[in-house]
Amino acid sequence: MSIYKTGLDFAKELDQNDELASYRSQFHIPKDTHGNDIIYLCGNSLGLQPKTTKSYINQELEDWAHLGVEGHTEAKNPWLPYHEFLTDSMAKVVGAKPIEVITMNTLTANLHFMMVSFYKPTAQRYKIVIEADAFPSDKYAVESQLRHHGFDDKAGLILWKPRKGEELYHYEDLENILEQHGDEIALIMIGNTNYYTGQFFDMKRITALGHKHGCMVGFDCAHGAGNVQLNLNDSGADFAVWCTYKYLNSGPGSLAGAFVHERHAHDKTLNRFTGWWSHNKQTRFNMRHEFDQLPGAEGWQLSNPPILSLAAIRASLDIFNEVGMEKLQAKSRKLTGYFEFLLKQLGEDTIRIITPENPEERGCQLSIQVKNADKALFDKLTASGVISDWREPDVIRCAPVPLYNSYQDVYNMVERLKKILN
Repeated sequence: MSIYKTGLDFAKELDQNDELASYRSQFHIPKDTHGNDIIYLCGNSLGLQPKTTKSYINQELEDWAHLGVEGHTEAKNPWLPYHEFLTDSMAKVVGAKPIEVITMNTLTANLHFMMVSFYKPTAQRYKIVIEADAFPSDKYAVESQLRHHGFDDKAGLILWKPRKGEELYHYEDLENILEQHGDEIALIMIGNTNYYTGQFFDMKRITALGHKHGCMVGFDCAHGAGNVQLNLNDSGADFAVWCTYKYLNSGPGSLAGAFVHERHAHDKTLNRFTGWWSHNKQTRFNMRHEFDQLPGAEGWQLSNPPILSLAAIRASLDIFNEVGMEKLQAKSRKLTGYFEFLLKQLGEDTIRIITPENPEERGCQLSIQVKNADKALFDKLTASGVISDWREPDVIRCAPVPLYNSYQDVYNMVERLKKILN
């Protein structure tokens, strides 16, 4: 028996009993031309702006205006160690130890820098495994790494594919790949929450499998960070990367994050590209010292970071720190479960949800296929005041984000979809 009911009154009741309901008012919700809140279900693409973001950024603009270069040490939040102000909060979000986490660069840049260290091909062991429908930039990045090392990017890439007629991936098929090709594979690099289906992978299981066969294992957590509990330290993964502009609400093109497991923290033999921000903080400005690498994830930094972007990330992380991933995930499961329940009322002959039904295998995103529909349906949904996103060939991705989406958002979205379908 379902714990959910149909009807607007039930949605209102859920909102009244939601202990996180007040956080919605801490975000700027886009409005339509009549001044009504838009139903924003696109946090999987770009998260909404916290109302505190402007003051966090303005603080740095003020300090830059009044202090100039002295802001590096004299600003209210000194710029020299600014990235450190984010570390503890970010570590909690991704389930890591502070020494394992750094906020730097952008997502694909971080992926390349991680592969410099953790993709170590030999003539015999050089192949890379990714999921067949990985986010395109991941595929482009690993193909270019294969070419960079002198390998054929088609022969060197092994795709973990869903079975014929299915969208979701089976671990047994990945196990078969490793049984057959394990001694040829140097790296497994999976998007931990698939962008298209929303399937959240068991990273611990994949890491154990890869390590058993002598492979390095990394994850792109772009669709996982701030959405699901990643437990990166416990997963045992060698590295992970993620962006902060989706569920972490840091603004378009904002800085990304990287994780390097603590067992690599003091390994100075790992190949890497270096820059002065990965050098010993005490002697960094002496300029003429030989390179002296920082331990942990900080040792992968290259340049001093853009403070204005860090300030925006910090504004959002302070909210995450206050709420905690446990409460966020609890609401997320309930909100997404309610959304799923309402969509199923439309009938299986109309709607198909390709995201896993098991809450352990997904975050807040549901990927919906509407029978016999094309992008015209999505366009009508957008015109009705629902912001979601379209992925070819026939999927509408909707992400009810627990920090700022309400149960009524979800209810109203399904009502509008119903009206369009009828």
